[in-house]
Formats: sequence, structure tokens, C-alpha cells
Amino acid sequence: MTDTAKQDRVLIFDTTLRDGEQSPGATMTHEEKLEIAEMLDEMGVDIIEAGFPIASEGDFNAVSEIAKRSVNSVICGLARAQFPDIDRCWEAVKHAPKPRIHTFIGTSPLHRAIPNLTQDEMAQRIHDTVSHARNLCDNVQWSPMDATRTEWDYLCRTVEIAIKAGASTINIPDTVGYTAPAESADLIKRLIETVPGADEIIFATHCHNDLGMATANSLAAVAGGARQIECTINGLGERAGNTALEEVVMALKVRNDIMPWKTGIDTSKIMNISRRVATVSGFSVQFNKAIVGKNAFAHESGIHQDGMLKNAETFEIMRPEDVGLSETSIVMGKHSGRAALRSKLQDLGYELADNQLKDVFVRFKALADRKKEVYDDDLVALMGDSSDVEDHIQVKFLRVICGTEAPQSADLTLTIDGKDVQTTAQGDGPVDAVFNAIQALFPHDAKLALYQVHAVTEGTDAQATVSVRLEEDGKIATGQSSDTDTVVASAKAYVNTLNRLLVRREKSAPADFV
Repeated sequence: MTDTAKQDRVLIFDTTLRDGEQSPGATMTHEEKLEIAEMLDEMGVDIIEAGFPIASEGDFNAVSEIAKRSVNSVICGLARAQFPDIDRCWEAVKHAPKPRIHTFIGTSPLHRAIPNLTQDEMAQRIHDTVSHARNLCDNVQWSPMDATRTEWDYLCRTVEIAIKAGASTINIPDTVGYTAPAESADLIKRLIETVPGADEIIFATHCHNDLGMATANSLAAVAGGARQIECTINGLGERAGNTALEEVVMALKVRNDIMPWKTGIDTSKIMNISRRVATVSGFSVQFNKAIVGKNAFAHESGIHQDGMLKNAETFEIMRPEDVGLSETSIVMGKHSGRAALRSKLQDLGYELADNQLKDVFVRFKALADRKKEVYDDDLVALMGDSSDVEDHIQVKFLRVICGTEAPQSADLTLTIDGKDVQTTAQGDGPVDAVFNAIQALFPHDAKLALYQVHAVTEGTDAQATVSVRLEEDGKIATGQSSDTDTVVASAKAYVNTLNRLLVRREKSAPADFV
């Protein structure tokens, strides 16, 4: 067995709350950010990039509060190569036991043209801003945005300047997912061999998944000498996303024989945080997603099932419990009690306080009355239906009248700030009628950007999970709800999204980040 105690440590830098939140519609509430940060801290993430403090007052407050609550992780904020950004970042992260300032500037020809700086002018700005950050904080990270498309000589020059100015971590971003594994490894290796002082600092890798190679590129960079991987839960992020934390961590764990580096991640917490991030972001995990997808540990083929029954290692290279799943099967139904529900939820990775269990149990019983059997995925959907957003608007009553000819009609009663209001509306289909009724009772200018339905389990009594995304004046909110009635789930999801939109703080972050 490999002795990991003597192996080099690879630091895990999670940017779910910063780069992940840049995904359109993935914006999280203040409380959700605090919750995710706490989960990241508990699972052993080395550095949490908590946000972009100058982007908005909401981002600043979230980073500041996360910094105050942190226990083990370094808390990092992002800042452009500008003094006001860096000062604002420091004001937010300075409360952390272990703060870090991460500052960046685009160094490729395409990105140098944005601020219209010459190479010499940019070099001077890098020196000045990194020095300024280092005078405030002894833990400074610097990134040459679009490094993989930056001229080699100029990349070396800027990295050397940043190191001499006081950066202790140099991150090499593949900002647009352009590079390939062999290039990724070679780039890091050559920088360490070429740049003076490079062997005394940590090199990091930050890969985007535009060509589907983010995980491979990150692991290749580690082979080239990088000792920090920047990643997100579920690979959340701009465009095609970022390197997925769960993928690189489990790859290093499972294939430690050929990738002899260790991390400090408690992998048994992966599934729980994956589900929570999927819920609060509104970005469902694809069924065949590596490590955390619904089908990652599912076997339907007869040959596979036979092999699994004889020896699980026949078709599984990881144990489900290694990522927080349980093989224990407890059949849940309307006769199940609180103890069974608590045990099953614990198997699924959910730890609930007594008052939380009480609320979930009521909703579980209501669901069990409508279904013969409540499956694991039903319970996951039920937990995802919980919301810490205050319900200014609630669905009290809904009746939809459908016929073979349009229009359909919906009788709807909403409770808005404690007062019941009712209307009847028509639409081109039952869901359209319901949404029109909600619009009539709670007038708003939000535009429907996404309406998505998927069945949680199989059968005619299956729950439907509905995702709704609304956009209003540049603000984006996403909500979900599940019910055995798709129209009811649609109404609740729309109302849930409106509640989120009511508390959403407008973000005005700069458009181009690493």
C-alpha cells in the first residue's frame, strides 16, 4: 500500500463561491454562501476563494463574514490589479485567521488590449499592485489571466516580477480552456526551471473545461510541479465550468499509484456538498457526471449486476462510502418513522437538527401518502426543496382546469406577506395559466429565462423536480421545487424563484475574471 504520509501535499483551492457563482443564474444568497463556506472548511479545503469583495456590497459582506467564521481554511478574496480592489479585498479578508489576497491581470495579447497597456506598462502595474497587496497581507497570490495564450518570454517576465514583488503563490490560469494536458504539464515545469525564485513559491493551476479537459489539465499541471489545484464543486463555473473538485481529489486518491500526491480532503463529505451546491445554484448534476452523478454507482446491465453481487470491485473502482454514499437499503414509505427517516438521511449525507427533522418529516409523510415507496432520489429532492429564503410569497391553493382545447385556466390563491389573494387566469397550457395567475397576483417585470422539468424517479407516481430561472434588471435568480404533480411543482418553483429575486442583491462585478 502506498505511504501517503511521505508524499507531497497538493493544496485544494475551491472557488465555487467566486468563479462558480459567475455562472449565469448560479448567484447564491448570503446565507447560502456562509453555509457552503462552512461545509468547504469542514471537508478540509485548504483555500476558499470566498468572492470578489469590490463587486458589490453583498459580495463584500459575504467574504467578510466567511472570513470571521473560518476555522481551518485560508480565506481568499479576488482583486483586479488596481489599488481600490486590493484595499477592498483586504478589508474583507483581514478578519480571517489565515487571509489571502488574490490579484490578477490579463497578460495575453488579447487581454492586454482591454486596458490598452503596453508590455512595460503592464509589467509596472504588476509590480506596483502585487507590492501593495504584500504590504497589506503576507499571503498573496498572483494570476496572469489567459496565461496559456501569453507569449512565453512575457509570461516568464511577469511571473518573475510578481515573485520579486512578494507573491507566494503564482496561479497559471487556462482562462478559456484552451490548453491540453501535455502543454499544461510542460508549461508549469518550464516556468519552475526558468524563472528565478520559482522553486521557492507554490505554483497553482486554474483550468476551465471548454474542451472537456479541465481535470486532465489540472492533474497534468501537478505532474509538472504545481502544488495547488483551483477547482469548484460539481465543476460549476463560467461557460463549460471549472475543474471539478470531486474529480481531481478522487483521481489522486484512487490512482495514487501513478499520481503520488495527497490532499487533505475528507472525501466522505463530497456527496453532501455536491447536492447542496446543486440545490442552491439551481444547476442539477448530470446523471453520468463522474463521482457525484446519479448513475456513478448505478448498475443496470445484467452482467454488471451479477459481477457486483459477487465482488463490487468487478465494476467499481471506488467504494460508495468513500464519497459519502451508503450501500444500505432502507425501504421508506408512509409507515416509516422519524428514526428511520433520520437514519436514511444520514446515509445520504444529511445531518439534521431535531427542528429540521420535524419539518422534513411532515413533508416526507405528505409525499409518502401519495407514493407507494419513497426512493433515495425522492428524499434528495425533498431536501432540495428546503429553502432558507424567507417566503414572502407562498402557494396556498391551486386548481387547474384542463380541456382538449386551449386556453386552460388556473384558480390560484397566494399568501403574500401573510395576506391571501386569489385570481383565475388563462394560458396556453396549464403551466402557462399558473404563471399568468402568479403574475396577476404579484406583478413583476422578471422574464422567464429557464423552465426545466425532470422526473426524480420512475413510475406514474414519480416526483417531478421543476427548475425556474428569472431575470429582472440584470439580476438572476433560480429556484426549484418537487411534487408528484408537475403543475404544483411548477407553481412552487416559480414562487420560490420570486422569493429569491426579492432578496437578491444586484451584482455589478467586472466582466472578465480568471
